[in-house]
Amino acid sequence: MSDQQRSTETGGTPSHGYAGWNPPMPGHPPTAPATDGTTYPAGGPADGGWPGNRPQVVEGTVVDHGHVGSHPGGAFDGPPAPPPGTPWGDTPAPGTPPPSGGHARRGLLRGRLALVTAVAAVAAVLGGVTGGAIAVGERGGSSSSSATVASPVSARSDGTADVAAIASAVSPSVVQITVKTSAGTATGTGVVLDATGRILTNYHVISGAVGGGTATVTFKDGSTATATVTGTDKSLDAAVITASGAKNLAPATLGDSGRVAVGDSVVAIGNPEGLTGTVTSGIISAENREVTVQLDEGSTSGNGGFGFPNLPGTRGGQGSGGSGRDSTTYKAFQTDAALNPGNSGGPLINASGQVIGINSAMYSAGGSNSTADSSSAGSVGLGFAIPINDIKQVLPELEAGHNV
Repeated sequence: MSDQQRSTETGGTPSHGYAGWNPPMPGHPPTAPATDGTTYPAGGPADGGWPGNRPQVVEGTVVDHGHVGSHPGGAFDGPPAPPPGTPWGDTPAPGTPPPSGGHARRGLLRGRLALVTAVAAVAAVLGGVTGGAIAVGERGGSSSSSATVASPVSARSDGTADVAAIASAVSPSVVQITVKTSAGTATGTGVVLDATGRILTNYHVISGAVGGGTATVTFKDGSTATATVTGTDKSLDAAVITASGAKNLAPATLGDSGRVAVGDSVVAIGNPEGLTGTVTSGIISAENREVTVQLDEGSTSGNGGFGFPNLPGTRGGQGSGGSGRDSTTYKAFQTDAALNPGNSGGPLINASGQVIGINSAMYSAGGSNSTADSSSAGSVGLGFAIPINDIKQVLPELEAGHNV
């Protein structure tokens, strides 16, 4: 709205079309009525008249005129132009009253909408992160509390394992290993470490291949590949082999065995008695069980490549195949998940689908030795697994082709 269209509440002699308007005097700006009922006197700051930046109301927003005296003849600047794309009333000048009317309401609405949008964006990002990953650190006492490990599946609301989901997610990462020697055939299980064919298993499963036998890997889809021994650690009963020509394999997720507690739900996947892809479940029934197992192929080939442990209190000890044979002792998880000959080297999995142990030994109901037949060998709820954190300490060396 132009000055010529405004009217004043203070009255005055009409001049040039409306009441209250006075023509500009040389060297002075025009006098226009104020919206609050007062009239600024003509003149500049020197004679007590109008200040250099007298306010003017333009559609509900207070703006300032230009400076007087900077132009010849007392001319003055008009109100400053708004920034491109910014309507009057959205960004008032410092020290001016807040905007009112429709422009103010629209500005407030836009501000609230921007805030809601920002909060929603942050929530979506956090939701995506927490939905795709689980923080390792649910229990205290581990130096890896700030790390995160991917979770192939989610535990049920009560913390128990969704066995069907775990079997579907992890089974493609489990293989059968067959080792043939002049003495016979040993079978066991392995866990895929990477897409190019490196596989984690027990040393006693592939000990025959170390001595000149041949190892063959059978994948979930039924395809096979020959394998070579890459690195071994006899003291931990661990080994890494590499399947020739393998590609696009599905690696398993290695978890944190330091977070395991007695009573946690676990799942075992393996190839007991040649029954490939067998899935069993149970709990962690004890920790830090000290077990001693035989490592040579002669002691394990008779039971499908599965180690029988020497346990305290057993008569003569399990797996006592005679003097001079290799053996090792380590502390293991004890589980009641059913383990049978052929599960050795396979994964023990937590409720999040992460490998927290490598199944390595079982107790024989017959109490004889490692060459026990099926009538005396079988699961009685006493299986044992090497904690995955112990294996992680030497895994880089094994993958690099070293024998620890």
